[in-house]
Amino acid sequence: MNLELFLQFAAQQWILFAALIVLIIMLIRHESAQGAQALTPQQSIGQVNSHDGVFLDIREAADYKKSHIADSVHIPNAKLGARINELDHYKDKPVIVVCRMGQTAGAASKQLLDAGFSQVYKMKGGMMEWEALQLPVVTKA
Repeated sequence: MNLELFLQFAAQQWILFAALIVLIIMLIRHESAQGAQALTPQQSIGQVNSHDGVFLDIREAADYKKSHIADSVHIPNAKLGARINELDHYKDKPVIVVCRMGQTAGAASKQLLDAGFSQVYKMKGGMMEWEALQLPVVTKA
C-alpha cells in the first residue's frame, strides 16, 4: 500500500519528485568532491606520529604566524598548486590538511590526491577545533 501511495505521489508531483532526485544527485557529487577522509585532531596526531606524516597548514601567513601546529608545513591554499612539489617527500605518508575551521581543507586535499599523494586527510574543525581542545601550538609573541 505504501509503495502505491509513493508511486501515485511521484506521478502526480513529478516536478517535485524530479527536483528531489536532482538535489540528491547534487549532494552526492558535492560530498564526493570534498576530497579526503576527515580525522579528528587526536586521530590526526596519531597518523602523523605513527607514520612519519606531516600537518599541512593552508591558512594565510598572518593566521599561521599567530599560532600553528609544531613542525607543520605552511603553504597557503592559494599557492598550493605552485608549491605542491615541496611535499614530494610525503607522497606515500600521511598528509593532514589543516585550515581555519575545516571547510577549505577538502578542496586542498582533493588537489593533493589528484597529484598522486596516497594518504591525504583533512582535519575536522581545523585550527579552531585544535585550539578548543587546548592542544599545543607554536605562537609568535
